[in-house]
Amino acid sequence: MAGFDDYMNTYLDRRMKDIIGEWNLGTMQDLGDYQIRLRQVENDIQEMGHFTQDADAKLTDMEQRLEKVREGKK
Repeated sequence: MAGFDDYMNTYLDRRMKDIIGEWNLGTMQDLGDYQIRLRQVENDIQEMGHFTQDADAKLTDMEQRLEKVREGKK
């Protein structure tokens, strides 16, 4: 069985980069800046929340103006 183990170890050593990519696995390098990337994602979420609020307010304003235009045409 030692021959098979050696074969598998050699195979994995040669293909590890491909396996990590194919299976979308994380590496220690990926995890090294995890907290920084997490903070960036949290900041992006907050920015999207502000954008959503601003867009909602603008849409509400546009809907109110549209209603006034429709009422003016009647």
